[in-house]
Amino acid sequence: MYLSGRDAAADEAVPTRAVWRRVDRNVAFLGLTSLFTDVSSEMITAIAPIYLTTVLGLTAMQFGLVDGLYQGVTALLRTASGLVADRRGRHKEAAFAGYALAAVCKLVLFIAPSTPAPVVGSLLLDRVGKGIRVVPRDALITLSSRRSQLGEAFGVHRALDTAGALLGPIVAFLLLAAVPGRYDAVFLTSFCAAVLGLSILVLFVQNRVADGAAPGTPRPVSLRSAMGLLREPEFRLLMVAGTVLALVTIGDAFVYLVLQRRSDLDARFFPLLYVGTAFVFLALAIPAGRLADRYGRQWTFLAGYVLLLGAYLVLLLPAPGFVAVTACLVLLGAYYAATDGVLMALAGATLPASHVGSGIALITTAIALARLAAAVMFGALWSWGGPERAVLVFGLGLVVAVLATAAAVRGLTQDSDA
Repeated sequence: MYLSGRDAAADEAVPTRAVWRRVDRNVAFLGLTSLFTDVSSEMITAIAPIYLTTVLGLTAMQFGLVDGLYQGVTALLRTASGLVADRRGRHKEAAFAGYALAAVCKLVLFIAPSTPAPVVGSLLLDRVGKGIRVVPRDALITLSSRRSQLGEAFGVHRALDTAGALLGPIVAFLLLAAVPGRYDAVFLTSFCAAVLGLSILVLFVQNRVADGAAPGTPRPVSLRSAMGLLREPEFRLLMVAGTVLALVTIGDAFVYLVLQRRSDLDARFFPLLYVGTAFVFLALAIPAGRLADRYGRQWTFLAGYVLLLGAYLVLLLPAPGFVAVTACLVLLGAYYAATDGVLMALAGATLPASHVGSGIALITTAIALARLAAAVMFGALWSWGGPERAVLVFGLGLVVAVLATAAAVRGLTQDSDA
């Protein structure tokens, strides 16, 4: 069942061209914007766990709280930005506000003293910027793409986005190798990359409005009408499933900290763990999107969580060596390729064009809050029983969540066929 107002007949008339020519120019330029913004953000993300726990001295419990806030602070802002963008049809302007705030935060990191309060505050404000920009950006991708190609469109965007996530840690690693301990050099370079991404958005991305009205024209979009989307079985199932699965998902930072400590990896090479995951995500994002379009987005999405369970099993190995660490990074990257863009394609295909932003906002808000709770719970479990017990508890929870979601999806499909 599809609720989208886009023309299904036109969706079938897709010319056979190279993948980069099959997507709308907005998708490509939004991908480039995300590429440079992710270079900026991932430079910081790659050093943050080591910087906060080693240089600034945060405990596992304190880092869990920071990581949870880092994931969850975006939640309510996603809903607000999605509603505002839908109501005015100005998704580009809403995205600009978020990208601009993230750029400013990188400059603040460069200027601020190296003490926990200003550093953590700047990191959280960077996530505020992400909370503002992500929903209108994904709404623009949806509105700029044919429904039958949503998986591929999001795959192309996520490939470019992930190229930035791949380059960011490499740049951070090279900078710290050249000037050891000079985290301020990382912060300044991060700011420059963010400004470049923001410039591409301003110069080349255009607003798209599905109903043909001019951007800025008020539309009857409200929180009440957005919440009405939950009456649709497919959208409700997608939101509940995404939230439950997020509650048993270990954040990347904790995955890498467990790997680093159990494998005795030198802290200098910690940013390269992000590179390994990003490389696999980059390689598989477009194939996973096309696979989802052809064979079923919901099953591709669930298969991603099976791959994540495999990564958890690697974390439980005693003293994982190079092969085990590599396997964990491959599984984690494949999990992202099968879930990140595919989830947005699933959402976009079930939403009416007038509520694309607000519908995506509801799902991503719920998931962000769930990830906040998951990070705090994992940090508490680590502090109480050690990393192995925390991974085991989350792994068992993930098995139950995947089985329950698979049963619910199968039941809904059977009901629809009837």
